[in-house]
Amino acid sequence: MLTLDTLNVMLAVSEGEMIEELILTLLASPQLAIFFEKFPHLKQALTQDIPRWREQLKARLREAHVPPELAQEVVCYQQSQLLSTTQFIVQLPQTLRQLNAVNSPFAAQAAQLVAENTTFTLALHTLFLQRWRLSLVVQATTLNQQLLENEREQLLTEMQERLTLSGQLAPVLTENDASAGRLWDMSAGKLKRGDYQLIVNYGEFLTQQPELLHLAEQLGRSREAKSVPKNDAPLETFRTLVREPATVPEQVEGLQHSDDILRLLPPELATLGLTELEFDFYRRLAEKQLLTYRLQGDAWREKVMQRPVTHKDVEEQPRGPFIVCVDTSGSMGGFNEQCAKAFCLALMRIALADNRRCFIMLFSSEVVRYELAGRDGIEQAIRFLSQRFRGGTDLASCFRAIIEKMHGGEWRDADAVVISDFIAQRLPDEVVNKVKTLQRINQHRFHAVAMSAHGKPGIMRIFDHIWRFDTGLRSRLLRRWRR
Repeated sequence: MLTLDTLNVMLAVSEGEMIEELILTLLASPQLAIFFEKFPHLKQALTQDIPRWREQLKARLREAHVPPELAQEVVCYQQSQLLSTTQFIVQLPQTLRQLNAVNSPFAAQAAQLVAENTTFTLALHTLFLQRWRLSLVVQATTLNQQLLENEREQLLTEMQERLTLSGQLAPVLTENDASAGRLWDMSAGKLKRGDYQLIVNYGEFLTQQPELLHLAEQLGRSREAKSVPKNDAPLETFRTLVREPATVPEQVEGLQHSDDILRLLPPELATLGLTELEFDFYRRLAEKQLLTYRLQGDAWREKVMQRPVTHKDVEEQPRGPFIVCVDTSGSMGGFNEQCAKAFCLALMRIALADNRRCFIMLFSSEVVRYELAGRDGIEQAIRFLSQRFRGGTDLASCFRAIIEKMHGGEWRDADAVVISDFIAQRLPDEVVNKVKTLQRINQHRFHAVAMSAHGKPGIMRIFDHIWRFDTGLRSRLLRRWRR
């Protein structure tokens, strides 16, 4: 079957201009202008999606098929182009019947051309084909516009859904252009309002606990520059300005004999006005014996020096991904559960902003895994936030899962974060030894977020950093009072 793309090429119809006009019309809608004003970070993210829309529309036009009637008319037109004027005149009645059979818009105009001209000349033959081709171009353009209009409606519906989702989650998950772009990519999934409302609710809870957000910002590997000085650095020539005494017009420091007429004392000028002393004035001027002001100040001049210069190789240490283990035991229920989930949401926000990965593992009797910074991160976050903490505490399984994950090449810079109340049994020696090996050799960092003041110190001794966020009633009241 004849495709629309083939027809466009055949008739030299430019679908690119129609696609560009559709995209510009879409972006100029008042709803988008208001949305971009409210969420400027998402404007750039949406703009970066335009090439994908363009290719999607072009692919749709390439795949579209021409209606059978139009395809038959195109075949008839191509056959007529190959005929000489004499052959065309002979085939003309059959051509008119074919145009009527396919309900061509050109049928009435073709019949009128034949009826108004009793003699069918070469010029009339050329005019007939030109007008026929023009009719086909109009039909192809109309077909392109209809198809693009349908695609525009679908694209607008998809965009409105994604804008609604992104607009709701932007205050919770975005803080720069990078996180806005990743949020926009995640919004491509099919999600209902009731699903992502859970993320909004935990985002509101996080704003009520700013200490949690501040705690999350301190976690992870910081971007520190490592400077390694080179030995035996050569001497390097450099130029500098030095200050030294010089006779410059800065301040009067006394009197002197000179020939500086501009700085003469008044008595010397008086002798110049007396005829008897005028020759004596010129004599002393020639001998530089006139009394003048002496000026003294400081001047700057360029000085060339040699000094040893130490060159340094500066390597930026990248931020690593998060591997977060969350204790889902019964003692972590209630307010502890809310804080743990909100804290993971804060880590997800940081991971999106810094282009990092955020891998969540829930441990109780079994380990359940979620990756919050992937393409389906929103769906994964919703599933994680929907979990209930009603299991037991199995820290050993948690650490074994972390160790297994860190042995992968893409997780070599990962920071492990364990969120628990740490009311559990001591860790096996083999697990402790493996963790210490990772800390010593691979420079992995292990962080503990303690949700209780009653955690066992023996368990937490294994961590590089211990971040305490006591969820007891007294601590909660103190934090509220300080705010």
